[in-house]
Amino acid sequence: MPAPIIRAEKYHGTAELGLSRYLVMYIAQIGWVLLGVYLLRNAYWPSTCTPKGFAEVYACSMRLPETRHWIEAALLTWLWSTPILVALDIIRRYRAWAEKRADRALPIKPRRD
Repeated sequence: MPAPIIRAEKYHGTAELGLSRYLVMYIAQIGWVLLGVYLLRNAYWPSTCTPKGFAEVYACSMRLPETRHWIEAALLTWLWSTPILVALDIIRRYRAWAEKRADRALPIKPRRD
């Protein structure tokens, strides 16, 4: 007779994150930003498009891989993936806030007609 399998359904996918996981997450975010600073400082921009402002960086970023160096290719990837990662983090935080707010909301009482 095999041993019974105990499934902890109440813990599946809802485990609380410890302090170490938050620290690792924020250290990873700081590392991501520092990687971008390093890439921006060391990338060679083509002479046909040298950005002077924030918007021009994204406009000129499509010409970065023309030099075929890894720093420019990595910068292109970093520039276009960072807004997506920021948006995903904002969505995650908004969902957590909305769920917490819904849990605290008063129950709706049915009308008596």
